[in-house]
Amino acid sequence: MFRTMKIVTTAAVCIVLSVDAASGQDGKPESDPPEKRLEVFDLGKFGHSTTIDNKWFPVKPRTRWVYEGTSVEDDGKVVPHRIIVTVTDLTKVISGVRTVVSYDLDYSDGELVEAELAFYAQDDNGNVWQFGEYPEEYEDGKLIKAPAWIHGLKAARAGIIMQAQPRLGTASFAQGWGPAVGWKDRGVTYQVGQKVTVPSGIYEDVLVIKESATGEPDAEQLKYYAPAVGNIRTGWIGTGAKVTETLELVSIGQLDQKALAEVRAGALRLEHSAYRNSREVYAKTKPVKAETVGKAGM
Repeated sequence: MFRTMKIVTTAAVCIVLSVDAASGQDGKPESDPPEKRLEVFDLGKFGHSTTIDNKWFPVKPRTRWVYEGTSVEDDGKVVPHRIIVTVTDLTKVISGVRTVVSYDLDYSDGELVEAELAFYAQDDNGNVWQFGEYPEEYEDGKLIKAPAWIHGLKAARAGIIMQAQPRLGTASFAQGWGPAVGWKDRGVTYQVGQKVTVPSGIYEDVLVIKESATGEPDAEQLKYYAPAVGNIRTGWIGTGAKVTETLELVSIGQLDQKALAEVRAGALRLEHSAYRNSREVYAKTKPVKAETVGKAGM
């Protein structure tokens, strides 16, 4: 499913080019759209990188999404699942591109099992890119691993998390490439124009992206996106999933100054931990910076 890439360096910018898959590879029909192993990354096309106003994936500082649902673990146990995603007022420069920092908390059966920093930027065409993640995974309150991937380090490359104009019948797209930690996920437009009801409301014109999970070829996540809202539901299809989850948006809102300050402090604590626990990846990046997001370019 994942193919080789070439790196071409020009005098102005470094562009990551990918080789199209040959028709019929991986058991696909000859008529399938050709896929690229990696997306073309052009440093010169991120002039307003922190203004992320994509219709399907808006990333606006102070916004908080709360999701609730269940997870079925590999032993078959069904447990409550809650995820809180917050866009901070922090930015981080990664390989010359200023990205917006998201701070995510993942609770399973009431226990914090993962905290994560994720980094997003929008190119001049309106595609939203993910430049990496620093997740910490916990068990009984103790850190068990921190599988970070950051664009430009250990062969990792940024990917498109949401296209500017998703369309049915188009090729899948790489959502990032972090071979050192097994991050090689892909997405493809699966459905459009759907009507979806979740606890936070009724949404129309919903887009559904099907995402492939590394190491689980017979199971795929379905992520539902509402215009101007973002992700409202996560589900799955297939029979090969080791761990499955179903999540729905229960609330979305804007943080006040006090709540934003608390989130910022949490994100900064996590970054401090990242510099200590990820010496070969995160420790090689520049610190995050607090600033007015949405105006800064590179």
